[in-house]
Amino acid sequence: MWPVAVVAGAALFVAGCGGSADGPEADSGATSTTTSAAASTTSPTTVAPSTTEETTPSTTEPAPEPETSPEEPAPLAQVEYQRNESYYFSSPDGTFECGIVRLPTRTEAGCEGPTDPIPPRPEDCMVNWGLGIRVQDSGEGEFVCSGGPVYLSPDGASPVLPPGSSLSQLGYTCATTAADVTCINDATGHGFRVAAGSNETF
Repeated sequence: MWPVAVVAGAALFVAGCGGSADGPEADSGATSTTTSAAASTTSPTTVAPSTTEETTPSTTEPAPEPETSPEEPAPLAQVEYQRNESYYFSSPDGTFECGIVRLPTRTEAGCEGPTDPIPPRPEDCMVNWGLGIRVQDSGEGEFVCSGGPVYLSPDGASPVLPPGSSLSQLGYTCATTAADVTCINDATGHGFRVAAGSNETF
């Protein structure tokens, strides 16, 4: 009986030791959860500077206007100057009444009005002298000896021939500036220029 008891006790002892040896082993086998807080390394956020480009207002340049040549004076309505078979006009400053006239025996161009200087009166001129100047079919320009108006329109005052304009009819051309009138026989080149303070024949 005794030896059995000893063996049993020894077995019990061994079993007890085994139990205590298993305790720490179980502990070490337990899953150890270690939460390591990651170091919060928040790098500073760099905000890129707002680059707002200045928007230049869109300026649409107006399309260039088409080039136009200098305006030429409108063609003269020559019928405006015509009375019967002759043509009459007044100088731009109103000093002279002029005409390109067809007479029974000739045609001529002339002007009537005060001018200076006046050449001496011819001995055979018994009427008005120095109030008119003309150019005829032949010969140079000359002053007129007349008993009355020759170059005044039958209707009275004649339309103005604007400065820089010319009127060509019946073989004569008359042109005006702001101050004077020139008339020329187209065939001979003879004529006259007359203004209030000057005159010439050629």
